[in-house]
Amino acid sequence: MYFPYPSWLVAGDNSWQMTAATFVGLMSLPGIAVLYGGLVKKKWVVNTMLMAFAGFAAVLVAWVFWAYQMGFGNSIHLAGNGANILNGFLAHPGSVAGPGPLLNQANIPNLASASPPFHFSGASLIYFQFVFAGITPLLFLGSVLGRMNFKAWLIFVPAWTTCVYAVNAALIWGGGYWAQKGALDYSGGYVIHLAAGVTGFVAAWIIGPRLLRDRQSFPPTNLLLVAVGAGIIWLGWNGFNGGDPYYANADAAAAILNTNLCTATALLTWVVCDTFLSPAKKPTFLGAINGMIVGLVCITPAAGFVNGNAAALMGVLASAIVFFAWNYLPKIRPFSKVDDALGVVYTHGIAGFLGGIMTGFAADPHMVEYVAGKTNAASLWTGLNGAAGLIYGNSDRVLIQFLTALTIIVWDGVVTALLLLIIKYVLRVPLRYSDAELEEGDVAVHDEEVEPPVYVTRSDLLQRQMPAAEMEGAR
Repeated sequence: MYFPYPSWLVAGDNSWQMTAATFVGLMSLPGIAVLYGGLVKKKWVVNTMLMAFAGFAAVLVAWVFWAYQMGFGNSIHLAGNGANILNGFLAHPGSVAGPGPLLNQANIPNLASASPPFHFSGASLIYFQFVFAGITPLLFLGSVLGRMNFKAWLIFVPAWTTCVYAVNAALIWGGGYWAQKGALDYSGGYVIHLAAGVTGFVAAWIIGPRLLRDRQSFPPTNLLLVAVGAGIIWLGWNGFNGGDPYYANADAAAAILNTNLCTATALLTWVVCDTFLSPAKKPTFLGAINGMIVGLVCITPAAGFVNGNAAALMGVLASAIVFFAWNYLPKIRPFSKVDDALGVVYTHGIAGFLGGIMTGFAADPHMVEYVAGKTNAASLWTGLNGAAGLIYGNSDRVLIQFLTALTIIVWDGVVTALLLLIIKYVLRVPLRYSDAELEEGDVAVHDEEVEPPVYVTRSDLLQRQMPAAEMEGAR
């Protein structure tokens, strides 16, 4: 009798992994496209949506044909065989488009001998990791909206995925140097959000600001669209953090509950701060969305490592800190000199950093069934004891978290700057649209508008000005 499942495949795990990946993909398309499209001026809605869709597609091509293996393949030994960062920095590039990588049992070579085996196919792991890679450029897109040249964007996104994201993934998730040191990043507080915040800030600095008029007044086009996009992102995060145990188990359920709990407390904290501490002393919907994002980002590195009490407290602390950063850092250098359009450096960069550091304090060894972390020279996995933070007696966890974050900040910032300068000065592609194009927006750069122009005829005018009975006589 034909049996369609290989012995290593568990249908529940495989189904959940593909479902979780789809949730994360929906956060990008349409989630971020709709959220950002609602936040920008009407003249930039088409550009924003196209950059989101094109960026997502560009990452997938790079991911399948070379970048996935760079993050999750066999490490390149750049300095002999010693235990140093150069030997745990990057893996060999290569394609995963063939039948073997797609249909065989999934594995991460640097962790294969020490981790429990995966019960799903390689294609499930490749696609799951892609949607994480795919959303990251869309996050830092928020920093450069309303002025970055679309041609430069198409070059920058796959180059950044190759030179920055793949390195981050290899160091922390692919069994690289910081994974071996015990760094904890459950779903991407460092790999994705800290990286997006740093990249967005550096890119906004190098590309230059929007028009002065747009910097002074950049009202949202449609708050209802913002609500739809934000809702998709919030619930899509269940796949973001719930899929990272790689098993449909209790840890996945705990990570999902922690995610929503931290998000709720962060949202409410921002609303309270808006109501009592903001200059206007009024709660705002956009403030609530900022708090929501801060909570989602902050819990991401910690979701399955901390208990619910810590998750709730993390939301309060991160939201309060980012609220003050949002309101006061723009008054001082270098923040006052950089036009970060949607404040990605605050809601993703600072929130991701805080979440990673808090994980170093609050990781509860009773929470997880297994986790990549520092145990002994023979194993990268802690077995049934989970990961312990400083509160539970691991004195070096916070330092490891800080040094891992510092590596991401320095590498991502420097390489982002180099890539943009190469695009501008070597490839001769402008990074910023001309002022004339910035004045007109979508029509100038895409020959499209988000809504067709309204043509008013003489008959329309007459109908608006005359009662129906008089209109008949006019005709």
